[in-house]
Amino acid sequence: MNEFTRLDAIVKRIAESTVRRLSIYLRFLEEFEVRGSTTVSSEELARRGGTTSAQVRKDLSFFGSFGKRGLGYSVPELSTALREILGLGREWRVVIIGAGKIGAALAQYRGFRQRGFNILAVYDSNPEKVGRTLEGIEIRDMSRFESDVERERPEIAVIAIPGEGAQEVLDRIVRTGIKAVLNFAPVQLHAPADVTVKAVNMAMELEGLSFALSNRD
Repeated sequence: MNEFTRLDAIVKRIAESTVRRLSIYLRFLEEFEVRGSTTVSSEELARRGGTTSAQVRKDLSFFGSFGKRGLGYSVPELSTALREILGLGREWRVVIIGAGKIGAALAQYRGFRQRGFNILAVYDSNPEKVGRTLEGIEIRDMSRFESDVERERPEIAVIAIPGEGAQEVLDRIVRTGIKAVLNFAPVQLHAPADVTVKAVNMAMELEGLSFALSNRD
C-alpha cells in the first residue's frame, strides 16, 4: 500500500473535521519549532486551534499514542508524526485545469512547493493563454491532458474552471486514473467511489462568516 492509498483510507475512516484540525495543529507546531519550543501541551494546541484539550487528545489518539501526562507533547516528534499522517513526507505531483484567475493564483502560490506539492502544469483550452507561463509553470493545451498524464503520472488534479464543463473535465480526469481531485468549480460533481473529490466552495465559506457575524452576542 503506497502513501496516497494509506492516507486515502485514513480520510475515509476519520471525519474530515479531524483531518482539518490535524493540519491546524501542524501549523501551530511549526510555529513552535521556529521559536525553539521543545514541548507543547494539549491545552495550548486547543487554545490556538479554537477547540478543547479533550478534542486534541481524541484527534491524536486515532493515530497512536503521543505525549506524556504532565509533560505534554514533543514538538519535533509530533510535527514529524503529523507530517507523515498527512502524507507530507514525499512530493505530490499536481496538475491544474483552468488558467483563469483562480487557477493562475494557485499556480503562482509558492507555499505549495514548500508543503511538497509540485505543480507540473496548468491546462486551458483558450489559445490566447496556451504557451504562457505562470511562475515558470507552463500553460498547456487541454488536448494534451491525457497523454501528459500518462507520461508524467500526477497524483492530484485541481479543477479551477466555471461550473459549466466541470463534470466533463472530472470525467476525463477519472479516466486517466487520477484518484484525488480538488474542485473549485461551484457545482456538485459526481465521481466513482474510489476517487476522492474535495470541494472548495468560497461562497459557502463566506456564508458561514455571514452567519457568525449575524449571530454574535
